[in-house]
Amino acid sequence: MTDVKICGLTTPETLDAALDHGAAFVGAVVFPKSPRHIEPLHAATLFERARGRAKIVAVTVDADERLLTEIALILKPDLIQLHGQETPERAEQVRRLTGAGIIKAVPVSTPDDLLAADVWGDVADHLMFDARPPEGSDLPGGMGARFDWSMMQGRSYRRPWFLAGGLNPENAAQAAAISGAPMLDVSSGVESAPGVKDAARIAAFLQAV
Repeated sequence: MTDVKICGLTTPETLDAALDHGAAFVGAVVFPKSPRHIEPLHAATLFERARGRAKIVAVTVDADERLLTEIALILKPDLIQLHGQETPERAEQVRRLTGAGIIKAVPVSTPDDLLAADVWGDVADHLMFDARPPEGSDLPGGMGARFDWSMMQGRSYRRPWFLAGGLNPENAAQAAAISGAPMLDVSSGVESAPGVKDAARIAAFLQAV
């Protein structure tokens, strides 16, 4: 069984498509530079319907204490995804501050990049291996880039991990088979335009997995 996280949801229709077709995780991106950005108060209102049906994830990028406190008090996510330059020490601070579990994104382009995951074994609840963004990009992910999934073959980690980057309904099953990933994360691959989720593509992705 491969669990799926649909990330960057911003509308009731697309959140319902994720929930109705079996997403195990649903993500709210709280990062103003992203086309998928959603304010914590809006996210709290939208994602309340997901509580108890899927794990709610707040995606952050090097967020400060004020924003993390706002997310924790208003959205009350099950997990906070750290998608910036956060250290294990920072992750522990985030956990204490918010009371949420931790997903740490690890950018990957070569096998050597996977070594960065070693320091997270005792800190993160989940790891996420995502394609490294192009040089100079303002965004750490959600760009449809992918890395060589075969790099993940035979690798084991203490916690279930996500494969991310360049996934879509057409390649999801292949990606899971090649990488052996227990969980997949998709954002731009189920959109009709940057930041615009497509309910039919969300359903197709979950059905493919």
